[in-house]
Amino acid sequence: MTTAIDTARMARIKEIVCEILELEEDEVTATSLFSEDHDADSLRAIEILASLEKAFGVVINQTELTRMVNLAGVYEVVTEAVNAR
Repeated sequence: MTTAIDTARMARIKEIVCEILELEEDEVTATSLFSEDHDADSLRAIEILASLEKAFGVVINQTELTRMVNLAGVYEVVTEAVNAR
């Protein structure tokens, strides 16, 4: 079940990702791939990770970058990090 907190978190995550990738929010879907569909490089991925850590007050291991290939993966990783606090 998605709560209002989850919905707000998902909106904030999408906002951060779109800002870093310099894309409009309607250009990014939950399953569009950052590198293949949006030409993101590994530096952008690390920038996304660092911004998410700062925004949500969590620590995300860089090994999680392999799962953070699209918004769905990012939502999952951030939710796990938030729940682990």
